[in-house]
Amino acid sequence: MRVRGKTVVFVDSNVWFSRTLRDWLGLLYTIAEVPPFEIRWTEDVLADLIHHLRDKNPDWDGVRIAGIRDRLVWVFETGRVTDFVIDGSYLGKDPHDAHIHAATLAARADILLTCNVADFVWDENTSPYEVYHPDDFLALIDDIAPEVVAKAVVANGRYWFERDGQADLPARLKSAGCPAFAERVRKHLLGSAGKRLAELVS
Repeated sequence: MRVRGKTVVFVDSNVWFSRTLRDWLGLLYTIAEVPPFEIRWTEDVLADLIHHLRDKNPDWDGVRIAGIRDRLVWVFETGRVTDFVIDGSYLGKDPHDAHIHAATLAARADILLTCNVADFVWDENTSPYEVYHPDDFLALIDDIAPEVVAKAVVANGRYWFERDGQADLPARLKSAGCPAFAERVRKHLLGSAGKRLAELVS
């Protein structure tokens, strides 16, 4: 697997659906001088994201949903994939995921990031890309670039503390289905990142 600005990651809509996961991916990508990964996405993925956001939040104003899409496109503007073909090579159980497989291949991605790992591991020994759950991927980034994660912990903690008066980052990650990374973040908060955050919000 390639690292530090060379690992290409295609992100499924079910990952973008989580505010917590959107925030962490965005922070880890933007806070580092050299991002530890590159993101790829398609209009299909964003359309699916918008559909599910609206379905769950029928009372949201249009600007709120449009803002989520606009921020993703702005942060990861160079990552759009448009030229991909549904060629029948997807062998998973959900035919609606064929476009995800096709776009991941077209992007020459090293990793497909999805909450539905089982839908993409029918032939994991020969697949041209690895399939990661967000919890495993974020823990991997902490292994590769712990200093980047520490900076993101401080930035994310400061944001939530200034907004809500408290910042239980591990709890948010657990709710987003990432208990292993939540524990990594907890350890960062017990170390230098926690001290730095305390200085900033005191």
